[in-house]
Amino acid sequence: MLSFFILQVLFEGNSYVKKVILNRPQKLNCLNHHMVSEMTKKLKAYEIDPGVKVVVLKGNGKAFCAGGDVVELYICTVAGHWSYAASSYKKNLFLDYVVATYGKPVVALIHGIVMGSGAGLSMHAAFKIVTENTAFAMPETSIGHFVDVGASYFLSRLPGFLGEYLGLTGTKIRGPDMVACGLATHFVLSKDLHLLESALDEVTSSDTSKISKVIRIYEHKPDVKQDGVYSRLEIINKCFSRKTAEEILSSLESEAGNRAEKWVLEAIKSMKAASPISLKISLKSIREGRTQSLDQCLARDYNICCHIMRRTVSIDYFEGTRAMILDKENTPPKWEPARLELVSDEMVGRYFSRVDEDDWESLQLPPRSNSVNMRRPKL
Repeated sequence: MLSFFILQVLFEGNSYVKKVILNRPQKLNCLNHHMVSEMTKKLKAYEIDPGVKVVVLKGNGKAFCAGGDVVELYICTVAGHWSYAASSYKKNLFLDYVVATYGKPVVALIHGIVMGSGAGLSMHAAFKIVTENTAFAMPETSIGHFVDVGASYFLSRLPGFLGEYLGLTGTKIRGPDMVACGLATHFVLSKDLHLLESALDEVTSSDTSKISKVIRIYEHKPDVKQDGVYSRLEIINKCFSRKTAEEILSSLESEAGNRAEKWVLEAIKSMKAASPISLKISLKSIREGRTQSLDQCLARDYNICCHIMRRTVSIDYFEGTRAMILDKENTPPKWEPARLELVSDEMVGRYFSRVDEDDWESLQLPPRSNSVNMRRPKL
């Protein structure tokens, strides 16, 4: 049994370059507790090893990582005390923090699907390399969760109000648009990815300029489509700059009346299908993230997740997971509250407050020498 678990994440490489390979392709490399624990342990060991210069993150199969193992978290919470699931989630957030503040360059080869916890793992790397087959999304509100794992930090730093758009609608964007908006640092054609990986194997220094030079050999100019996410920015800013989720949705509906663009209609459909309370939590979190550090954003994520796991206000996460992932019903989840206007500011505020449990402690992340630096958009 132990060998099976070890195979879910592989650790390879030479004395200078270490590779952390997500190896759960049948589950789209979704992160479970064991994988998070093993990666954290290995990354901490590589960081203090003077021989190791670079760490490469990648996933086997057609996904880099499609998120966290929602079913594992659900079963853990339903079968036991909510704090068990919260403890597992805390380790996930700590792993993201380790990657973001790593003392050596981390190169994420983001090929295929990257969502949720996969984004939390890769978006905090120093080098984020995508291909034409990369597909990024944060679809948490569709299952009654919220945009987490530091997303309030990296989404809020995108151009204009693009972060709110991606977070509230769960819209999928491709590699070229990821580079254009600053979610990724480099674009490489998928056919050249193995060549780049082989070239990275020859790196013997932690000098980021030398690593950049190696990557640039294989970098390709991304083909940013005229109908891509960047072409929508003017309308996105107009709609998603509104103060409340209700006003955002109303603004989108007004735009749909003026111009029946497919992406506007899809945004409306997604928001109407999502958990109302999840939309409001996510919007508030992204807005707060604009002026906060990564460690503050991660601490808030933990706070909100604890309230979700203990059902402080709503059971939407459990209803959404049951309907969308476990039962896969044709009928939509029964959200409670069912409409945006029924979700009060007081309800939302409780998710951002301290958990009222005697033994509960907020997430305390240790100071680390390396600072977090989000790459700005290239276009």
